[in-house]
Amino acid sequence: MEFQRAQEIIDSPKEYEVSYNGVSIWIDKLHDDGKTATVHLRRSLEERSEVDVSELKEEYLVQ
Repeated sequence: MEFQRAQEIIDSPKEYEVSYNGVSIWIDKLHDDGKTATVHLRRSLEERSEVDVSELKEEYLVQ
């Protein structure tokens, strides 16, 4: 995913399905370096990781 698209997803009032390594995640924060984000698994609010935005994948729009 491109950084700009990740920002659009965060700013949107709609809910998007995003995955990292095939696992559904939430994007918590995009970092100022324009390359990384803090994410957490949808099922675990406490386990957060810093990942490359390029490794995130938009799956589909949740209606």
